[in-house]
Amino acid sequence: MDLELRHLRVLCAIADTGSVSQGAALLGYSQPTMSTQLRRIEQHFGEPLFERHTRGVEPTRYGVGVLVQARDVLARVDAIGRRPAEEAADPCRILRLASTNSPVLPGMVARLRTRMPDLALKVSSVYATSDIVELLEQGELDVAIAADYPGLELRHPAGVVHRCIVTEPSFVALPLNHRLRHRPEVTLADLADDAWFMTPDDGAGWPGVFYTACQEAGFTPAAVHEFLGDRLLLQSMIADGLGVSVVQATLRPIHGVLVKALVGTPLWCRYLLVWRRESLTGELAETLFSSATASYRDLISHAPHFAAWATQT
Repeated sequence: MDLELRHLRVLCAIADTGSVSQGAALLGYSQPTMSTQLRRIEQHFGEPLFERHTRGVEPTRYGVGVLVQARDVLARVDAIGRRPAEEAADPCRILRLASTNSPVLPGMVARLRTRMPDLALKVSSVYATSDIVELLEQGELDVAIAADYPGLELRHPAGVVHRCIVTEPSFVALPLNHRLRHRPEVTLADLADDAWFMTPDDGAGWPGVFYTACQEAGFTPAAVHEFLGDRLLLQSMIADGLGVSVVQATLRPIHGVLVKALVGTPLWCRYLLVWRRESLTGELAETLFSSATASYRDLISHAPHFAAWATQT
C-alpha cells in the first residue's frame, strides 16, 4: 500500500477523537471503512499505532512518532502558497503549564509523568482564558488548557496554536430534594425561579452565553450569586438547597447533589490545548494532547449522568 495524505488524516482523526468510530464520523466515513483503513495503515508500518481500550484508543509510543510526522506533512501541505512560519525552537527544560477551571488537568499531568518522567512541570491555575492567551503571547507560559464556546471560538496571535480536546454539553447541579429530582432531564425554563451560583467572567464568553440561553428560554434568572472557589464548597451549598448551578458534564456529585442534562442542550463548552508554537516540539505537543484526551475519557467513564445523556443523543 502506498501511503497517501488521506491515510495521514485518518490517523490524526482517530488520535484527535480517541475513537475509531468518532474519527470516522469526523471524516464522513463508516466505522467499518475506518477500521479497514487503520488496519491497512498499521500493516504498512509493521506494528500497531494505537492501543485499544474499552473506552477508546491511545497512540502507542511508536504511534506518537508517526502522528508527529503525519501532522507535519499535513501542515506543510496546508501551508503551500503561504508564507513559511518560523521554525520551532528547542523545547523548554521546564514546561510551564496553566489551566482554567477544568477537571482534565490532574489526569493529564499524571499521564505526562508516566510518559515523560524527565519532563519538569510548573503548573499554575489561570481562570480567564483571555489571561491565558496573553501569558502565552508574552512568553510567560508554554502551554495551557483553556476554554471557549461554539460561536465564540478562541482567537489568538499566529505564534499561538490550539487544538480542541473536547466539546462537551453543560449540565446543571440540583439539590437532592429539588422539585425536579425525578425528571431525567430539565429545561432551563424549569429553573427560572431558582437561585443560581454563577462563576465570573472567564474571558471567553461566560456568563454571557448563559444569559443568552436564559433569554432564549424566555426568562431572566431570579437571583444570581457569583462564586469562584472550591468545587466541593459549591456542591455543599447546592446540597444545602441554596441554589443550582451550571456544571461540567463530568462533575462527580457529592451526596445531596444531582447532576442532570438540559433538554435541547442549550449550553456547550469547548476545552482546548493551547501552546506557544516556539515552545513545544511536535512530539511534546502530541503527547500533551493525547494525555489530555485520555484524561477526559476517564472522566466521562465515571459520570453515569453523562453516559445516560450520550445514549439518548
